[in-house]
Amino acid sequence: MVELQESQSKDMDEGMTLAMETEGKERKRKRKKMKEEGGRPLCQDPLDLLGRDLMLRVLNNLDARSVARCLVVSLSWNRVASSDLLWTSKCEELWNGKAHIPRLSLVQGVSKLDAYSLSVMDGKRTRIVKDDLCDHVWEFHFTKVAPEYWRNLDPYWKGNGPPMRRYFHKDGSQTADPGDKVWGGHECCYTIVTSIIGEGKIREHYVRINRWLPLAVSRKQDWSWEMSNNFYCYSSVPDPCKEGGTGPLFLVM
Repeated sequence: MVELQESQSKDMDEGMTLAMETEGKERKRKRKKMKEEGGRPLCQDPLDLLGRDLMLRVLNNLDARSVARCLVVSLSWNRVASSDLLWTSKCEELWNGKAHIPRLSLVQGVSKLDAYSLSVMDGKRTRIVKDDLCDHVWEFHFTKVAPEYWRNLDPYWKGNGPPMRRYFHKDGSQTADPGDKVWGGHECCYTIVTSIIGEGKIREHYVRINRWLPLAVSRKQDWSWEMSNNFYCYSSVPDPCKEGGTGPLFLVM
Protein backbone atom coordinates (compact mmCIF):
# COMPACT_ATOMS: atom_id res chain seq x y z
CA MET A 1 0.00 0.00 0.00
CA VAL A 2 2.81 2.39 0.92
CA GLU A 3 4.68 1.53 -2.29
CA LEU A 4 1.52 2.21 -4.33
CA GLN A 5 1.06 5.62 -2.67
CA GLU A 6 4.72 6.49 -3.28
CA SER A 7 4.39 5.41 -6.92
CA GLN A 8 1.24 7.51 -7.40
CA SER A 9 2.91 10.52 -5.75
CA LYS A 10 5.96 10.11 -7.99
CA ASP A 11 3.76 9.88 -11.10
CA MET A 12 1.91 13.06 -10.09
CA ASP A 13 5.17 14.94 -9.51
CA GLU A 14 6.55 13.79 -12.87
CA GLY A 15 3.31 14.78 -14.58
CA MET A 16 3.35 18.24 -13.00
CA THR A 17 7.00 18.75 -13.96
CA LEU A 18 6.31 17.69 -17.56
CA ALA A 19 3.34 20.05 -17.80
CA MET A 20 5.40 22.95 -16.49
CA GLU A 21 8.23 22.21 -18.93
CA THR A 22 5.77 21.96 -21.82
CA GLU A 23 4.18 25.29 -20.86
CA GLY A 24 7.58 26.98 -20.68
CA LYS A 25 8.66 25.58 -24.07
CA GLU A 26 5.42 26.77 -25.65
CA ARG A 27 5.97 30.34 -24.41
CA LYS A 28 9.54 30.32 -25.74
CA ARG A 29 8.35 28.98 -29.11
CA LYS A 30 5.80 31.76 -29.46
CA ARG A 31 8.32 34.47 -28.55
CA LYS A 32 10.84 33.07 -31.02
CA LYS A 33 8.26 32.97 -33.79
CA MET A 34 7.20 36.57 -33.17
CA LYS A 35 10.84 37.66 -33.22
CA GLU A 36 11.50 35.87 -36.52
CA GLU A 37 8.45 37.50 -38.07
CA GLY A 38 9.69 40.90 -36.96
CA GLY A 39 6.57 41.59 -34.97
CA ARG A 40 5.74 41.98 -31.32
CA PRO A 41 2.92 40.32 -29.46
CA LEU A 42 -0.18 42.39 -28.91
CA CYS A 43 -0.76 40.60 -25.61
CA GLN A 44 1.97 39.44 -23.26
CA ASP A 45 1.67 37.46 -20.06
CA PRO A 46 2.03 40.00 -17.21
CA LEU A 47 3.98 37.41 -15.25
CA ASP A 48 6.56 37.15 -18.05
CA LEU A 49 6.68 40.91 -18.34
CA LEU A 50 6.87 41.85 -14.66
CA GLY A 51 8.52 38.84 -13.08
CA ARG A 52 7.54 37.04 -9.88
CA ASP A 53 8.44 39.72 -7.33
CA LEU A 54 6.56 42.56 -9.02
CA MET A 55 3.62 40.25 -9.74
CA LEU A 56 3.42 39.42 -6.03
CA ARG A 57 3.19 43.13 -5.25
CA VAL A 58 0.39 43.55 -7.78
CA LEU A 59 -1.56 40.57 -6.45
CA ASN A 60 -1.10 41.75 -2.88
CA ASN A 61 -3.26 44.78 -3.73
CA LEU A 62 -6.15 42.59 -4.85
CA ASP A 63 -8.83 41.11 -2.62
CA ALA A 64 -8.66 37.43 -1.75
CA ARG A 65 -11.39 36.43 -4.23
CA SER A 66 -9.52 38.04 -7.13
CA VAL A 67 -6.26 36.38 -6.10
CA ALA A 68 -8.04 33.02 -5.92
CA ARG A 69 -9.15 33.46 -9.54
CA CYS A 70 -5.53 33.93 -10.55
CA LEU A 71 -4.78 30.41 -9.29
CA VAL A 72 -6.43 28.86 -12.36
CA VAL A 73 -4.84 31.03 -15.07
CA SER A 74 -1.83 28.76 -15.55
CA LEU A 75 0.69 26.70 -13.65
CA SER A 76 3.06 29.67 -13.49
CA TRP A 77 0.35 31.96 -12.12
CA ASN A 78 -0.69 29.27 -9.64
CA ARG A 79 2.82 29.09 -8.20
CA VAL A 80 2.82 32.84 -7.63
CA ALA A 81 -0.80 33.26 -6.52
CA SER A 82 -0.54 30.44 -3.95
CA SER A 83 2.55 31.88 -2.27
CA ASP A 84 2.55 32.04 1.55
CA LEU A 85 4.07 35.53 1.19
CA LEU A 86 0.80 36.60 -0.41
CA TRP A 87 -1.73 34.69 1.68
CA THR A 88 -0.17 35.51 5.04
CA SER A 89 -1.46 39.08 4.72
CA LYS A 90 -4.82 37.82 3.40
CA CYS A 91 -5.21 35.64 6.50
CA GLU A 92 -4.36 38.58 8.75
CA GLU A 93 -7.01 40.68 7.00
CA LEU A 94 -9.58 37.89 7.36
CA TRP A 95 -8.83 37.27 11.04
CA ASN A 96 -8.79 40.95 11.98
CA GLY A 97 -11.74 41.68 14.28
CA LYS A 98 -12.76 38.03 14.63
CA ALA A 99 -13.60 36.70 18.09
CA HIS A 100 -12.07 33.27 17.53
CA ILE A 101 -9.43 31.87 15.16
CA PRO A 102 -10.08 28.27 14.02
CA ARG A 103 -7.58 25.74 15.35
CA LEU A 104 -7.52 23.85 12.05
CA SER A 105 -6.16 26.93 10.24
CA LEU A 106 -3.13 27.16 12.55
CA VAL A 107 -1.95 23.55 12.27
CA GLN A 108 1.78 23.34 11.54
CA GLY A 109 2.47 22.61 7.89
CA VAL A 110 -0.82 24.01 6.56
CA SER A 111 -0.22 26.52 3.76
CA LYS A 112 -1.55 30.04 4.21
CA LEU A 113 -3.85 29.55 1.22
CA ASP A 114 -5.35 26.47 2.88
CA ALA A 115 -5.49 28.32 6.21
CA TYR A 116 -7.55 31.06 4.57
CA SER A 117 -9.94 28.59 2.92
CA LEU A 118 -10.36 26.53 6.11
CA SER A 119 -11.02 29.69 8.13
CA VAL A 120 -13.76 30.82 5.75
CA MET A 121 -15.44 27.40 5.83
CA ASP A 122 -15.22 27.10 9.60
CA GLY A 123 -16.53 30.66 10.05
CA LYS A 124 -19.73 29.62 8.26
CA ARG A 125 -20.24 26.66 10.57
CA THR A 126 -23.29 26.85 12.84
CA ARG A 127 -22.98 23.39 14.39
CA ILE A 128 -21.28 23.71 17.77
CA VAL A 129 -19.14 20.87 19.16
CA LYS A 130 -17.55 20.08 22.53
CA ASP A 131 -14.26 21.70 21.50
CA ASP A 132 -16.06 25.01 21.00
CA LEU A 133 -17.78 24.80 24.37
CA CYS A 134 -14.62 23.85 26.27
CA ASP A 135 -12.15 26.14 24.49
CA HIS A 136 -14.05 29.35 25.26
CA VAL A 137 -15.07 31.19 28.38
CA TRP A 138 -18.77 32.03 28.33
CA GLU A 139 -20.58 35.09 29.68
CA PHE A 140 -23.99 34.30 31.14
CA HIS A 141 -26.95 36.57 31.77
CA PHE A 142 -30.70 36.37 32.16
CA THR A 143 -33.05 37.73 29.52
CA LYS A 144 -35.61 40.47 29.98
CA VAL A 145 -38.48 37.99 30.37
CA ALA A 146 -36.74 36.10 33.19
CA PRO A 147 -38.28 36.53 36.67
CA GLU A 148 -37.33 39.79 38.36
CA TYR A 149 -35.72 38.08 41.35
CA TRP A 150 -33.34 36.32 38.95
CA ARG A 151 -32.43 39.57 37.23
CA ASN A 152 -31.83 41.23 40.60
CA LEU A 153 -28.96 38.78 41.13
CA ASP A 154 -27.50 39.41 37.67
CA PRO A 155 -24.72 42.07 37.30
CA TYR A 156 -25.72 42.33 33.61
CA TRP A 157 -28.99 43.99 34.68
CA LYS A 158 -27.89 45.61 37.94
CA GLY A 159 -24.61 47.05 36.60
CA ASN A 160 -22.86 46.32 39.89
CA GLY A 161 -20.06 44.05 38.75
CA PRO A 162 -18.46 42.04 35.93
CA PRO A 163 -20.64 39.63 33.94
CA MET A 164 -21.18 36.13 35.28
CA ARG A 165 -19.04 33.52 33.58
CA ARG A 166 -19.49 29.82 32.90
CA TYR A 167 -16.96 27.12 31.99
CA PHE A 168 -17.59 23.89 30.08
CA HIS A 169 -15.33 20.90 30.65
CA LYS A 170 -14.41 17.83 28.59
CA ASP A 171 -15.99 15.48 31.16
CA GLY A 172 -19.42 16.99 30.44
CA SER A 173 -19.59 19.20 33.53
CA GLN A 174 -20.03 22.95 33.86
CA THR A 175 -18.72 25.30 36.54
CA ALA A 176 -18.82 28.98 37.49
CA ASP A 177 -16.59 31.48 39.28
CA PRO A 178 -16.33 31.22 43.08
CA GLY A 179 -18.89 33.38 44.85
CA ASP A 180 -21.34 33.42 41.93
CA LYS A 181 -24.70 34.22 43.55
CA VAL A 182 -26.75 32.53 40.84
CA TRP A 183 -24.66 29.38 40.61
CA GLY A 184 -25.15 28.22 44.19
CA GLY A 185 -22.66 25.36 43.95
CA HIS A 186 -25.08 22.85 42.39
CA GLU A 187 -23.90 20.05 40.12
CA CYS A 188 -24.29 20.80 36.45
CA CYS A 189 -23.78 18.83 33.23
CA TYR A 190 -24.41 19.54 29.55
CA THR A 191 -25.22 17.66 26.35
CA ILE A 192 -25.10 18.63 22.67
CA VAL A 193 -28.04 17.32 20.66
CA THR A 194 -27.90 17.20 16.86
CA SER A 195 -30.56 15.62 14.68
CA ILE A 196 -29.55 15.05 11.05
CA ILE A 197 -31.83 14.08 8.17
CA GLY A 198 -31.01 13.08 4.58
CA GLU A 199 -27.89 14.44 2.85
CA GLY A 200 -26.40 15.67 6.11
CA LYS A 201 -28.99 18.41 6.63
CA ILE A 202 -29.41 19.42 10.27
CA ARG A 203 -33.01 19.29 11.43
CA GLU A 204 -32.43 20.17 15.07
CA HIS A 205 -29.38 21.35 16.98
CA TYR A 206 -29.19 22.62 20.56
CA VAL A 207 -27.29 22.47 23.84
CA ARG A 208 -29.03 21.38 27.04
CA ILE A 209 -27.77 22.01 30.55
CA ASN A 210 -29.18 19.56 33.13
CA ARG A 211 -32.88 19.24 32.35
CA TRP A 212 -33.45 22.91 31.75
CA LEU A 213 -34.79 24.43 28.56
CA PRO A 214 -32.72 23.76 25.41
CA LEU A 215 -30.34 26.48 24.22
CA ALA A 216 -30.61 27.42 20.55
CA VAL A 217 -27.19 27.88 18.93
CA SER A 218 -26.26 30.75 16.61
CA ARG A 219 -23.08 32.18 15.10
CA LYS A 220 -22.27 35.88 14.71
CA GLN A 221 -20.38 37.58 11.88
CA ASP A 222 -17.29 37.90 14.08
CA TRP A 223 -17.33 34.06 14.46
CA SER A 224 -18.39 34.23 18.11
CA TRP A 225 -21.10 31.92 19.46
CA GLU A 226 -24.39 32.57 21.23
CA MET A 227 -26.66 30.06 22.96
CA SER A 228 -29.99 31.20 24.32
CA ASN A 229 -33.54 30.37 25.30
CA ASN A 230 -36.37 32.49 26.69
CA PHE A 231 -34.77 32.94 30.10
CA TYR A 232 -31.00 33.12 29.75
CA CYS A 233 -28.19 33.56 27.25
CA TYR A 234 -24.57 32.43 26.85
CA SER A 235 -22.04 34.38 24.73
CA SER A 236 -18.52 33.19 23.98
CA VAL A 237 -15.82 35.59 25.17
CA PRO A 238 -13.47 36.69 22.33
CA ASP A 239 -10.06 34.99 22.46
CA PRO A 240 -8.38 35.62 19.05
CA CYS A 241 -4.90 35.55 20.59
CA LYS A 242 -5.30 32.13 22.18
CA GLU A 243 -2.27 30.06 21.25
CA GLY A 244 -3.05 27.35 18.72
CA GLY A 245 -6.53 28.68 17.98
CA THR A 246 -9.83 27.22 19.17
CA GLY A 247 -12.53 24.80 18.05
CA PRO A 248 -12.28 21.41 16.34
CA LEU A 249 -9.12 20.22 14.61
CA PHE A 250 -11.08 18.98 11.59
CA LEU A 251 -13.85 20.49 9.48
CA VAL A 252 -17.34 19.96 10.91
CA MET A 253 -20.21 20.05 8.47
